[in-house]
Amino acid sequence: MRYLFLILSVLFSFGFVAIAEPRKSVGLQLLLSFSGAFLLALTIFDLFPEVYSVPEPESIGIFIMIGILLQIVLELFSKGAEHGHVHWDNSNTSFPWMLFISLCIHSFMEGLPLIDSSPILYGILIHKVPIAIILSMFLLNSNLRTSYAVGFILVFSLMTPLGSLLSSQLEIINEYRAQITAIVIGILLHISTVILFETSKEHVFNIRKLGVICLGFLVAYLI
Repeated sequence: MRYLFLILSVLFSFGFVAIAEPRKSVGLQLLLSFSGAFLLALTIFDLFPEVYSVPEPESIGIFIMIGILLQIVLELFSKGAEHGHVHWDNSNTSFPWMLFISLCIHSFMEGLPLIDSSPILYGILIHKVPIAIILSMFLLNSNLRTSYAVGFILVFSLMTPLGSLLSSQLEIINEYRAQITAIVIGILLHISTVILFETSKEHVFNIRKLGVICLGFLVAYLI
């Protein structure tokens, strides 16, 4: 069932953009801020205790740093699409392979810790909705063929469930689960903190942003 939710969260977001044709708004940015706070809190509350409960936790910090560095490398190609920024020349009609590959790797990695951790599933789901909306807006407003946009979103929607499925099936992932989860923690820490530390030019929005961030922390604590 979790696989279905992960796929539908992306596909429904794409369908919403295709039908409603929304524009970037304060509401969407607030949803992004909430998702970042929620994801960060669940990472700390849920994943950190899991990886540091292993018999020899001294190396866990190294793998977390590897995850942060991996995400930085991915963003060299995605240009920050994982946290709501898509930079692409709309006159370009070629398929954005670097963006596609980097987002798929990021999405696949997000699925690896989901087998043992249901709370983090909610964080990934809520994180995916605003990202999928922003990504869909870019794809549908660009000069890419509609079939390319649909194919992009369809494959992207399958990557996190694929990561979760392989995590439950491959023995090597189970053997090194703590280390792999630590890498994912680094990825999620980088993404969520970038979302939270981004500033707005409008002071009113900053107050609202602080409110939704606190709400995200609170909801994650109560789960």
